[in-house]
Amino acid sequence: MTQDLQKNVFENDAVMQNLGVQLDHYSHKTAQLSLTITTDHTQGYGTCHGGIIFTLADGAFAVACNSETTAVGQHCTISYLKPGNVGDTLTAKAIFKAPSGRSEIYDITLTNQHNEIIAEFRGVSRMVSKIKNT
Repeated sequence: MTQDLQKNVFENDAVMQNLGVQLDHYSHKTAQLSLTITTDHTQGYGTCHGGIIFTLADGAFAVACNSETTAVGQHCTISYLKPGNVGDTLTAKAIFKAPSGRSEIYDITLTNQHNEIIAEFRGVSRMVSKIKNT
């Protein structure tokens, strides 16, 4: 895939668009996305919902792992380290770590505007030949 197709992966992602996520940067096997937290992104304690943090990381993972061929997430883990607060701008930076056959490993670090680490996400992608829409 080309970088134009990486951009298309992001632009065609309705969830990213509806959440207000920005595509800051992308290149071969890397991506950076950001999101400013609003009250629409909070959970019962008033901080950013873990699902929103996960989704931001997953979006960066998707853009990064689709730079050469069509790929989907095979599995992933996330560790939440600090809360995201209303008004914070969270940034997810995805980088390629290692290949493994038809799979690749990516690390995504999420930081706030003070460069404090909010969460660490590790994703394993799986290269596929075609994605069927049902």
